[in-house]
Amino acid sequence: MTDKLIYVVDDEKSIRDLIKAYLVKEGYTVKTFQSGESALAAFNNTKCHLMVIDIMMTGMDGYELCREIRKSSDIPIIMVSAKDDEIDRILGLELGSDDYLSKPFSPRELVVRIKNIFRRIDKSNGNNMDEKEINKLLINDLIILEDERKAVANGNELKLTNKEFEFLLFMVKNKNRAFSREQILDNIWGYDYYGEERAVDDLVKRIRKKLRENSSKVEILTVWGYGYKIVDQGES
Repeated sequence: MTDKLIYVVDDEKSIRDLIKAYLVKEGYTVKTFQSGESALAAFNNTKCHLMVIDIMMTGMDGYELCREIRKSSDIPIIMVSAKDDEIDRILGLELGSDDYLSKPFSPRELVVRIKNIFRRIDKSNGNNMDEKEINKLLINDLIILEDERKAVANGNELKLTNKEFEFLLFMVKNKNRAFSREQILDNIWGYDYYGEERAVDDLVKRIRKKLRENSSKVEILTVWGYGYKIVDQGES
C-alpha cells in the first residue's frame, strides 16, 4: 500500500473508471473528477500527490487547469489527450506538466510512468508533501485532519466525541470496505472491550445525524447481517 493520493480529471467516465481501477490495484488512493472546475476546487481544499489531466474537456480544459495548479503547487502532472500533435505536447510541457500521453494509451504504461515520477521525487528529496497535507484525509466533502483530530463536512467542523472521531478516521482510511461490528469494536474500543455490539449501532446513528445536518454526501451504509462501510455517494 502507498499513502499517495492521485486526482484523475477526465470528462469521459469510462476513462476515469479505467485509470482509477488500475491505480487502486497498485495501492494508490484515487479521486476522480469530470471537470477541471471540480478538480481545482478539490485541490484548493486538499492537495494531492499527482494529477492525471485530460486536455480536451468542456469548460475549463486541461491546459487551463494545469496553469491554475502551477500558480500554487509543483505537484507532478501528467497530461493525456487524443491530440497527438507535437505542438500540443510542447504546450503541455511548457505549462508545467511532467509527462504527456496520447490516447489511446495503455493503463499499464500510465502506472509505470507514475511510479517512475514518484521514484525520482523520493530519490531527489524524499517526500515533498507538506506533513499536514499527508495527514489530511478526503472523501468528497468530508475532511479528516488526523493530527488535529478534527473532522470537517462541507466546511463545518463536526462536534465529535473521541470514539466518533476514531470511528470516522478508521472508516475513511478504509472507505468502501465493510467491517463487522466485532471488527469495529476491536479497532475502536480495543480487544479488551467486553460490551455489547449495540454500542457500534448507537455510535453510527449519532455520526449519521451529524453528517446529515451538514448535508454531507458521505454515507455510512449498513451491510445487513454484518456491519457497516463508509462510501462517497457523490463519487463520479
